[in-house]
Formats: sequence, structure tokens, C-alpha cells
Amino acid sequence: VQLQASGGGLVQAGGSLRLSCAASGRAFSTYEMGWFRQAPGKEREFVAHGTWTGSTYYADSVKGRFTISRDGAKNTMFLQMNSLKPEDTAVYHCATSPRGSRPGYSDNYNYWGQGTLVTVSS
Repeated sequence: VQLQASGGGLVQAGGSLRLSCAASGRAFSTYEMGWFRQAPGKEREFVAHGTWTGSTYYADSVKGRFTISRDGAKNTMFLQMNSLKPEDTAVYHCATSPRGSRPGYSDNYNYWGQGTLVTVSS
């Protein structure tokens, strides 16, 4: 599976962005998906996970503001980010994991896309 993330950019606090991650090689329905982020000087952290059955999981820091989704027909996953804050500034990575994987544990994700930079100004 190859993943290509896009959609990052510069946005003011309170604004919105939608990240996309296009997958090639296998149909999205065969695996689960996730988003992680890494801010400068910090460890990579979990953001969101979507299971193949449609359940979603979020880090507490983004719950209520971010939404993970997928378009199976386009083999693409999305991360809609609303009410952005300066602390959301990071490089965002998409990833996939096998069905039934425990959400949020980066070791469970076996394919990773290159990051897309999100910068939120105050």
C-alpha cells in the first residue's frame, strides 16, 4: 500500500483544514486507517483512527474538533480539522493498520504516508 497525504497549509487559529490521504495498491475496505502528528521537538502522537466497520477514535486533544472519514470509491481517507489551535501545528501523517488493530498504537500501523505540514497561527 502506498499512501499520499495532502491538504496541509497555513491557517489562522479558529480556521479549518481538510487533509486527504490517497491510497494505492489495495482497497481501503481491507484495512483500518489512522492519522498521527509530530510537532517540532516532540514525539509523534495519535490523532484519530477509523475502523473498517465505521467506528472512530480520537485523541482527547482533538475530540469534537476533528473528524476522520473515508471514501471507499476514491480509496481516500480524510481528516477534517475545525477550530484549529496553534498547538495543532505539526506534520500530519496518515497510516493504515490491519483489521482489528488496537487504535492509536503506532506499532500496529504497517503503512505510512509522507507527512503534510499544518501550521496554525495565533
